Amino acid sequence: MSDKLARDISELNLSPPSTSSSSSLPPNAHVNGAGYSTTAHTSISDHHHHHNTQPSSSSSSSSSPTTHHPKPSTRPAPRAIDSPLAIRPASPYTLNPPIDSDGLSWPSVGARKRIDSTPEEAELREKRISDAVKVILEELGEDTNREGLLETPERYARAMLYFTKGYEDNIRDVIKRAVFEEDHDEMVIVRDIEIYSLCEHHLVPFFGKVHIGYIPNKKVLGLSKLARLAEMYARRFQVQERLTKQIAMALKEILKPQGVAVVIEATHMCMVSRGIQKTGSSTVTSCMLGCFREAQKTREEFLGLLGKR
Repeated sequence: MSDKLARDISELNLSPPSTSSSSSLPPNAHVNGAGYSTTAHTSISDHHHHHNTQPSSSSSSSSSPTTHHPKPSTRPAPRAIDSPLAIRPASPYTLNPPIDSDGLSWPSVGARKRIDSTPEEAELREKRISDAVKVILEELGEDTNREGLLETPERYARAMLYFTKGYEDNIRDVIKRAVFEEDHDEMVIVRDIEIYSLCEHHLVPFFGKVHIGYIPNKKVLGLSKLARLAEMYARRFQVQERLTKQIAMALKEILKPQGVAVVIEATHMCMVSRGIQKTGSSTVTSCMLGCFREAQKTREEFLGLLGKR
């Protein structure tokens, strides 16, 4: 057997590959796409041909070279590809300070105008919203004069103003005098705070529970104020990720604690009642600041306490 193996090895051609033109790659192989798949090769070849071949004259039959002067390109410049990164706002909410000098927290563009409105102006705003809703109902093919829809535009206008009232809330009025000096440096958690908010992408509700924890630094906050803080940010057009971060950043600004942790578990009607329609799905988001972000054991203790029911 060993003799046969030695004979087979001796018969192998171990010489270096020939460098003749018949077996080597052509000089312009890098242009013509050698080594690419068939699809890629075709694409590259077509691209090369398109850019380097000029149409020949019908009367030119001789083999003498002809000088071609390329015409300037009249094709428009390539358009920038639209992507989420290209269309994001230049300054997301949470890049700004949590609390403005007047006590508003990440207000909308028109929040101060809503706050300063006279009763007459507020009534006109509600009327404009209800008129717009009436147009929507009519465009959907409904009869806005039938009994069931007769006052629906006005009801909807009042409901939307309530659902977005968090923009008008002043954080000083929310917290009031509920910050107390206390020599306590262990974890404080309020969990299962119910929230109801509106998805800003589809204007349909998402709802669930917020769990808020922090480790005091000589100051504690009245427990009900944690729920009020969550309510203030939920009553806006929101995405769950931003809502989670806003609650955590505001609490950090108010108390200056050693750390803050916020977890939200929510069901989104834009995912349950439309689109993919996955009724059993829920979304969990978290924001960890201070020692909750830096110390794994602290974070694990918080998450472990949330799991105990």
